[in-house]
This record gives sequence, structure tokens and C-alpha cells, in this order.
Amino acid sequence: MTDASTKFGEMVRNNRLLRPLLSLPIFYRVLIANSLIIFAGATGGTWLASQLNTNSLYPTALVVFVAVGWLVSVALNFVLLQFAFRPLMDLGKVMSRVQAGERSQRAPLTGYDRDADQLALTFNMMLEAINEANRQRATQIMNAMEEERKRIARELHDETSQVLTSLLISLAILEESITTQEARDRIAETRTLAHRTLRAIRNLSIDLRPSALDDLGLLPALRWYIKEYQQKFTIVVDFQAEGFKERLSTEMETALYRIIQESLTNVARHAQAHHVNIALKEDTDAVYATITDDGRGFDLEQVQKLPSSGQERGWGLMGMNERAHLLDGDLTIDSSPGKGTTVRACLPLQETASSDKAIQSEVSV
Repeated sequence: MTDASTKFGEMVRNNRLLRPLLSLPIFYRVLIANSLIIFAGATGGTWLASQLNTNSLYPTALVVFVAVGWLVSVALNFVLLQFAFRPLMDLGKVMSRVQAGERSQRAPLTGYDRDADQLALTFNMMLEAINEANRQRATQIMNAMEEERKRIARELHDETSQVLTSLLISLAILEESITTQEARDRIAETRTLAHRTLRAIRNLSIDLRPSALDDLGLLPALRWYIKEYQQKFTIVVDFQAEGFKERLSTEMETALYRIIQESLTNVARHAQAHHVNIALKEDTDAVYATITDDGRGFDLEQVQKLPSSGQERGWGLMGMNERAHLLDGDLTIDSSPGKGTTVRACLPLQETASSDKAIQSEVSV
């Protein structure tokens, strides 16, 4: 809502004459405004015609009178219609901003125009319904993805890994039973290849969905992942956690794990960093995650615009934002070339988020 609209609304609410007039339906406001203009024109015209009837300059004066009367009528009509349609124009501006992508915009209520307020309330309720439908759809998609990741990870761990382990055992037995050195060397090479494949499958299983996240919770899963991450990329990671007396909800643990995992993945792929700090904190209202690296940083706006080289990172950043917003949280990224990157996520605890929504519903009602 603009400053001019705010001042106009305050002026109307404080004016005892304008408030009852502008509280009428739009049809009657326009009807009254035009009736007043016609009445003023007819009255003034009759009086002026009687005055000019005996004047020798009557034709010229009549032309001037008609022109002036027309201009005055247009000006008065413009002013009165501006007053009458100001709430609708404000609503149109909000609609344009929503169409441009500002989904958090809401139509203002005038407090004196029942028709405009009803339109604004309907528009706001429609936006809330669309946002809620999109939120539910995105949540269902995220949950389906996590379930599929879990299924594939379990299958890789339970089936494929066991087959490769059996193959390694068979190769070891075969190596012991063969006396030819050349054959033993070839079997040893095959065992090495099988070991690498087994390790790659286990890493893939962990990346898809670590079993520790479901069985033990967020903190053990993160500690295990960070340990493997440091061994793989030789990047020092300092991890600190504060609070967390009890396990969080499955949705929140998954979101925090994925946000931290994606942040570390971006560090390894793009940042050229040597050190990463991860801080997790839970208080009575929310859980806070901060991931900071000493890498080369990047231009956030530029990365989001890049269609090719920055596309993978752009989708990763979008995924982190989506996970945070689905839980009514916020995620911010601070980065600039040469100064490293800091990712901050704030996810409200479910009870707090539910109570906030209830309060907002009561206020809107």
C-alpha cells in the first residue's frame, strides 16, 4: 500500500462527511457524483443563460461558457471518480505485483469501502488457498522423493552391497586356491575394483538417504556424514550443536539434513574452500542452522541467471529455499566473490508455527 493511499485512507476515516459517502456501494457513489455534476451544470447554466440573454456578446459568451463548463465537469468527474475508485486502483496495483512474482503481497483493507474490502478479502483468501495448495503439493512431492530415495538406498545397501560382498569373499577364496602368480594378480585387481564399486555404492546409498537419519536422528547422521565428507574432500569441517534434548520431527530433520548436505556439496564443487563451520541451535521457538565457508564466494544473482554452468548450483539453492519455506522457515545466503559464503536457515518448531497460523486466522476473521 502506497503512502498516498495510506494518507487518503486516514483522511477518509477521520472525516465524518466523506466516510458515509464512500461507504456506499460503487454504483451509488458514481451515480451521486455524476448527479451532482449534472445538477451543478444545469443550475449554473440556467443562471448564466439568464444573465447573458440581454448581453450583446451572447454567442461568444455562450461558447466560452460551454467550454468552461465542459472542462469543469471533466475535472470534477475526474476528482470524484478518483475518490470513488481509489481502493480498486490500489487493489489493481497489488494484483500486478502478485502477477510479477511477489507472492507475499496482500490487498489492503480500506476500513470504509465495503465493496472494495470484500474484493480484497476474496483476493487474499484466493492467494492463501493457492499458496496452501502449492505448499501441500510440494510437500507431497518432497515426501515422495524422500521415500523413493529411502527405498533405493535400502535396496543398494541390502541387495547390491551384499552381492558385492559375496563376490569379494569368493574372489578371496579363489585367490588362495590358485598357484599361478599372473592369475593371482588378476584376481587381486578384480578384488580392488569390487572394493571400489562397493565403496561407491555405499556412498551413493548414504547420499540418497542415510539409514542413521531414520534410526538415530539428525545429529548422529550429520556427524557420520561430516566424517565421511572430510575424508573424501580433505576439507576441515567444524560442527557444533546446541540444545536438541529430543528428536525433531521427521520433516524438520530431513529438511535440515538436506540443507546442510547441499551446502557442503556446493562447497566441495565450487567454493575451493579449506574450512567450513556448521552451527546448529535449537531454542523454544525454532531451529537455526548456519554454514560458513572460507571459499571464493560467488555472485548470487549471477548464478541464478546462468543457464548452464550455474544451473546445477541454482537448482540446489532453489531446493534449499523450498525445503525451508515448506516448513514456514526462512533461508538466506550471503556471498560475494572472494569473501566466502554463509547459509542461514531458520525453521520454526511445529507447535510454534501452528500457533502463529491460528493467531493469523483469528485476526483475519
